Amino acid sequence: MARSRIYLDWNATAPLLQEARDAVMLALDSVGNPSSVHAEGRAARAMVEKARRQVASLVGAQPAHVVFTGSATEAANLALSPSYRMGRSPLTIGRLYVSAIEHPAVRLGGRFAAGQVSEIAVTPSGQIDLAALEAALAAHPDEDGLPMVAVMLANNETGIIQPVADVARRVRAKGGLLLVDAVQAVGRMPVNIAALDADFLILSGHKLGGPKGIGALVSRGETLMPQPLIRGGGQEKGHRGGTENLPGIVGLGAACEFAEKDLTERNFRIAALREKLEEGIRKAAPDVVIHGAGVDRIANTSFFSLPGLKAETGQIAFDLEGIALSAGAACSSGKVGQSHVLTAMGLDAALGGLRLSIGAATTEEEIGHAIEAFARIAARRRVAGQAA
Repeated sequence: MARSRIYLDWNATAPLLQEARDAVMLALDSVGNPSSVHAEGRAARAMVEKARRQVASLVGAQPAHVVFTGSATEAANLALSPSYRMGRSPLTIGRLYVSAIEHPAVRLGGRFAAGQVSEIAVTPSGQIDLAALEAALAAHPDEDGLPMVAVMLANNETGIIQPVADVARRVRAKGGLLLVDAVQAVGRMPVNIAALDADFLILSGHKLGGPKGIGALVSRGETLMPQPLIRGGGQEKGHRGGTENLPGIVGLGAACEFAEKDLTERNFRIAALREKLEEGIRKAAPDVVIHGAGVDRIANTSFFSLPGLKAETGQIAFDLEGIALSAGAACSSGKVGQSHVLTAMGLDAALGGLRLSIGAATTEEEIGHAIEAFARIAARRRVAGQAA
């Protein structure tokens, strides 16, 4: 009997949790509109507010500070705006500073004009260059408005954890705002918006076992908020118009509740699996390069390059072995190109990298099969090189 396929691409999308599936099915049976005042509407509203509490609990926020969106990309575009309000008073953000390794949803600058966006370099270790950030903030023209800095907590390709608290100190010294893309971090490491000293966090449902098509923007408070991106009937306290996606929202809430439980124990087991994987691929191909191996990473991610093997070729080879993984990030409609993350780190991105990401359901047996597949692929690469 043929072995079933092995899914090792959790950073692209995590398998739907049973808890999230059950919540979604319950919501699909709910007939009420959360904005309606009758009993059916109130029941739907109660489900939304329960999910809001579940999301807030995962990141140490207040439920009232959670705004549900259609995706993390939408949440980014909502927050990345030059136009804010502090209570009833308008507030102008003059320039956006983003690290060179950000997801395109952030790196493209949202609603800022191209000329208002500055890119901050990263070090060869893959972390934001704090000296470069400090210099950029020192040169910020105060007359244009406040600075905003956007940085991810954990990189979606390498898994490298960014020094967000150090970034926050520099942002505060300049009186600016800090947006943290926590999409790959939540559920994979402790995340607390106050401890990070962030003004806003971005979350995505499908990255932590919730349904696709749901995200959230979490804020530190209610007085400072961007101008709405989607205007309509005043839902989400006027921050995001449109009838709430009830199944998506309750699915995200259930996934957040699951993620908060046994986080340390779960990550310890996942880290051990990654250690086994990386030990195995190093043994099979001593010239393999594991990006970010020398710095802090989220426990589930391994991003590696194999000299002589193009990323696209490697991805296809693993797929033929029955193993799903990514060549970099899965955010370009299936297109495999050079990794802007590797380029930003000053590495040769011509070959690209293969990203293997695991989760709570990954087994030791699956990791063993992945190592065996890697060994066969590496051996074919050597044979091909000798023939050439």
